[in-house]
Amino acid sequence: MIGGVAGRYASALFDLAKEEKAVLATAKALEGLGKAIVESADLQRLFSSPVFKSEDQMSAIEALAAKGGLTGLALNFLKLLCSNRRLVALPDSIAAFQALVAEDKGEAVAEVTAAEKLSPAQLKDLASALKARVGKDVQLVTKIDRSLLGGLTVKIGSTLIDNSLKTKLQNLKVAMKGTG
Repeated sequence: MIGGVAGRYASALFDLAKEEKAVLATAKALEGLGKAIVESADLQRLFSSPVFKSEDQMSAIEALAAKGGLTGLALNFLKLLCSNRRLVALPDSIAAFQALVAEDKGEAVAEVTAAEKLSPAQLKDLASALKARVGKDVQLVTKIDRSLLGGLTVKIGSTLIDNSLKTKLQNLKVAMKGTG
């Protein structure tokens, strides 16, 4: 289910967090870090660009930790990714870690990509609809992709539900070409 560099790092972190009985604290810290990355274009650029030196990235991590209260395993994990020049894998590692936590709790993880931020009521309705479909509690991991134009996509495991306006317009375009 979880592969690649991000999956390996997330699995190692999950095993260590479980061993130290710090799974929930680590998950909470990583969730906050993930939100900070989504909300800050500067952090996205800092973590994904190979132009920045490792020392500069480490200084930024130290400042982020001091400001955001990032400590323990989550901070050590971030520093490890930085020293190994793998910060680009951080968002996927956070998602993979969240999936492992959810699986450990007997939940499913749904990656929801929407054209705009969903309200708490919409998230609650979506979670209950997905719970009815998969038969267990669903943890939502949300992302925003303005290129969808409207609607959303939901990925649970290998199942993709695409109800985006972008896809509907593309399908309409294909259908219109076929009738010419």
